[in-house]
Amino acid sequence: MASDPKRRKVSLTPEGDAMARTVREMDATSGFDVVVVCTSNVSQEAYWQERLTATRGQAAKAGAVIVAVHEDWQGDGAGNGLGTLYAYTKARAKAKEASGIDLDAILAGGGTVGVYHTAGKGTRLAPLPGAENNNKPGVKLPSLVQIAPGVHAELTILEAVVRQTGCYAPKREGRCSVFWGDQIFVPSAGHAESGAHHADILAQMGPMPDEQVWVAKGLDKYGLITVNEQNEAAQVEKVSYETAMRLLKGFGTVTSVGPSLGSFSLSNEMLTELLCEFADELDGKQSKMDSDPHFWMPLTLDKNSYVSVMVTKDETAEVAGAHHDRMQKFKTGLLGKHPSKGVFGAVNVGESCYWWDYGQLGLYKKNNELAMGDSEEAEALRAYLKIPEESRKVGCQCESDVAMTDGSVCLASKFKSGSLKRTIASHVTCDQIDTNGCILINVTAKKIKATNCIVYNVVDDSEDGLVLADGAVMTNVFMPGSEKLVQNSSTTTDGGKVFKVKMTGNPFSFAEVYKMNGGTDVTAAYALGAAAHAAAKEKLGL
Repeated sequence: MASDPKRRKVSLTPEGDAMARTVREMDATSGFDVVVVCTSNVSQEAYWQERLTATRGQAAKAGAVIVAVHEDWQGDGAGNGLGTLYAYTKARAKAKEASGIDLDAILAGGGTVGVYHTAGKGTRLAPLPGAENNNKPGVKLPSLVQIAPGVHAELTILEAVVRQTGCYAPKREGRCSVFWGDQIFVPSAGHAESGAHHADILAQMGPMPDEQVWVAKGLDKYGLITVNEQNEAAQVEKVSYETAMRLLKGFGTVTSVGPSLGSFSLSNEMLTELLCEFADELDGKQSKMDSDPHFWMPLTLDKNSYVSVMVTKDETAEVAGAHHDRMQKFKTGLLGKHPSKGVFGAVNVGESCYWWDYGQLGLYKKNNELAMGDSEEAEALRAYLKIPEESRKVGCQCESDVAMTDGSVCLASKFKSGSLKRTIASHVTCDQIDTNGCILINVTAKKIKATNCIVYNVVDDSEDGLVLADGAVMTNVFMPGSEKLVQNSSTTTDGGKVFKVKMTGNPFSFAEVYKMNGGTDVTAAYALGAAAHAAAKEKLGL
């Protein structure tokens, strides 16, 4: 296979070198003692229990305790606040029953727990989650992990997040950390330590700006964390500079501010107190509380400020006021028992951190294409994905005249002829390939001709192969007891906006496919897909 010559010929800048060193730390040699994954259903729980156990040492650290659970809350879920507490209680019970492992004792002894939230439909990433049978965290990235001796598969988004965030574990003794399962970040401030506060949250902190800079940075579009001279933090919603100043009037002098990443950690003491405080809600599986508006804001804002925010969220002043009173009483009790820490702090990731978000189709395309770039950030992403910098190839079986240009990446793929121009191909098998600006993941076909396309989990056993329109997105869905389903979209289509619309060429809307996938056994569906790929290769002589 012919490929590009060496691309980068200049040294990294000091900033780029520092980021590269941070990425090198993200290699799964460190990580949380216990990894808890909160999934959407029983089938996904079983899948992730097996998968994350198989990839220990590549995602979670070697020897980590893996505990997958699913949320079976009433209504539209527990919210990420109560949902975190509920996931921990379910994981605690499961670990104790399955292997006699005591999560409370691990934390009390200075061990670490990482909780990963994965629930959600992934509407803006459609149609890819549908091709994973609603297993949104299982969406694949162009990187290989070993899942059994001699068997490799793509790194999933969840595994990528687990590996990246595991670097915080050594800095968080005796703490429970909470992350979202669809974004990777590389902190420009390094992996800062926790421990000064009972709760802390990751944020891109910078100096407190004036109103003009506040607007220029677009800070009114983010949930923000502010820190005062006493190093205590407060949470404010998406607000103007004037509103922020009013809400924080009693907070003291603000020294730094920045967008919140949402991910937080709790001391063992605070986790225990929260489990006690919300025991009735957890036992009854009732109510919905998110961490920002129902934990951090009532703990850090004065009552009038908090109520003024919550009434804009369709909550009555009476309900908001009562909840603020409850959380302030909780705060008093927490500090009375455990006064050595502050209540709420910020962990700075730096204003220049790399942020690789895969939660939308456009971002999935953008951040995968980044792996073919020539920037320092692109090099960092390739290093993280373990794509060799020089060859950009791993495990490929391609004839020598197959051309690979413009930064293309080839992983575990097999081609007899053709060319890949600015294309990522992972587990792709075909006789003839002619692609430009494409992302191809898990594809089997006689021929592939495509420009600016995403082809994902597709099996085509025709002699004509795949000839796609510019900017097309194609996926297959395999469900036991059903025929293979083809889903089409485009790279410029926001699945969230058309989720309930039956698009031209599709037999069902993305919402209907989501419903059809509802009771699907993920493991059985994946086996069905693998069998279809094998059958197509045999039929086509690939």
